[in-house]
Amino acid sequence: MTNYPVEMFKYHTWAGQTILGRIKELPSSVLSQEVKSSFPTIAHALSHIYAVDKMWYLVLTGTGMREALQACIPLNESILDSVDEYASLFAQSAEQYSEWFRSQADLEQTILLDNPFAGIRQTRLSEIVLQVVNHGTYHRGNVSTMLRQLGHASTMNDYSLFWYQEPSESI
Repeated sequence: MTNYPVEMFKYHTWAGQTILGRIKELPSSVLSQEVKSSFPTIAHALSHIYAVDKMWYLVLTGTGMREALQACIPLNESILDSVDEYASLFAQSAEQYSEWFRSQADLEQTILLDNPFAGIRQTRLSEIVLQVVNHGTYHRGNVSTMLRQLGHASTMNDYSLFWYQEPSESI
């Protein structure tokens, strides 16, 4: 039986690698070129995606959301110089999530989430995983738009294309 939150996280990892692969094909200056968009540069967008992935990982592994947010603010503000550095960060994050998935028996388990922006609620672990995926998809769309504004084509990284990729190692 397919574990859909895990499958969606595999998509999230693949889509991130796909867009980073496209950016790597372009001049290195594309990371730091300013655009009028959701983020001032593509590097800022990538740092934000990584910081939020890390923040939710901390929540999944037992850190309170307020504390996780505070811990990840510096990551959101840390702008890296190369696509390879971002690829390394995202690969490390994917490995942490993979290890967590292997150790987590029940993704339908609930935790009490104290979201400083929205309040307190019981939240399933699977919902948090889907939030991570959805957030990344949203901001990869921003990155695609930013690439176009800078005169470059993006690359398709839709979930429907992921269906046709070779299966990756099991999480």
